[in-house]
Amino acid sequence: MDRATAPRTPHLTSRLPQVGTTIFSVMSALAAEHGAVNLGQGFPDFDCDPRLPDAVTAAMGAGHNQYPPMPGVPALREAVASKIEALHARQYSAAAEITITAGATQAILTAILATVHPGDEVIVLEPCYDSYVPNVELAGGVAVRVPLTPGSFRPDFDKIGAAITPRTRAIIVNSPHNPSATVWSAEEMRQLQALLAPTNILLISDEVYEHMVFDGAEHQSAARFPGLAARAFIVSSFGKTFHVTGWKVGTVAAPAALTAEFRKVHQFNVFTVNTPMQHGLAAYLQDSAPYLQLPAFYQAKRDLFRQGLEGSRLKLLPSAGSYFQCVDISKVSDLSEADFCQWLTRELGVAAIPLSAFYRDGFDQRVVRFCFAKKDETLRAALERLRRL
Repeated sequence: MDRATAPRTPHLTSRLPQVGTTIFSVMSALAAEHGAVNLGQGFPDFDCDPRLPDAVTAAMGAGHNQYPPMPGVPALREAVASKIEALHARQYSAAAEITITAGATQAILTAILATVHPGDEVIVLEPCYDSYVPNVELAGGVAVRVPLTPGSFRPDFDKIGAAITPRTRAIIVNSPHNPSATVWSAEEMRQLQALLAPTNILLISDEVYEHMVFDGAEHQSAARFPGLAARAFIVSSFGKTFHVTGWKVGTVAAPAALTAEFRKVHQFNVFTVNTPMQHGLAAYLQDSAPYLQLPAFYQAKRDLFRQGLEGSRLKLLPSAGSYFQCVDISKVSDLSEADFCQWLTRELGVAAIPLSAFYRDGFDQRVVRFCFAKKDETLRAALERLRRL
């Protein structure tokens, strides 16, 4: 067969021409290559409560192995609605306002595809989780990036307000925040509510770290604020909450009219979510202790990690929620954040993530992020190496 008759792969114009391999994949591969302690990618290295997989096994044994209802197993949606009401005093209809998703990332994409039309603008607050902007672009929308205040990572409502135009369709808010570990206050949520009140702007509230808020503070869900809840898709993650990130099961709570549009897209990009896992989660949620104890569980790991770094030249930034700890590297190195993370992995054997990876323009403020969702022995091994700095 000569070149003239050989099969030819058609040319493809990329829908996401700016997207390459994520920093998380790059750093995890580098960590594996150098035998480094991986505090970069945000997942636990410990097992979940054995009662949870036991509940899934029991569901399989009971015959729950065929397609569930498209929006999710009723018992799980009812358990989610009950949890939200108990924690945030807002009632959602399990039938019409709760949807089970294939993880939070799918939930966010589905909310955007359901609501954003070509040319619509979506405000994203930088630094931000890396799926937000590609999701907007896949919908044909325009991501309008507004920086959180450098150093404190608090929302700047003057800048957010200035970014609103007649084409603004939605805003994405994430609290507790990845990567900065900042938690929005009740007053900040009220400010957002007041800012959006005269508009038709939708809110996508990414609350996957909702049960990781420390020092006695409360998570300020959008569900607590009537003016926000009325316009919000509230996204959560069983994977984050119950240490089973590989299960990829999440949930979305939204008013019935918004949920109806959400489910139109959901049924065609996922349709349904793993049946026995849904039944297992529904049974496991009957006991609230596992998620109510989560703040203390992760605060102990945060404190172990912070105490271990107190004698180093790394400057600890506040970690009010999530399972991340950011540090300022200014007194340690003149390298850029990205180069420092590469050096740290190769030379000291600890992997971290540069905050610049969460900004479109690679804004470098000499800050890197560690994940402390690890066994205590993993954290101690990392700390022993980091003390050499």
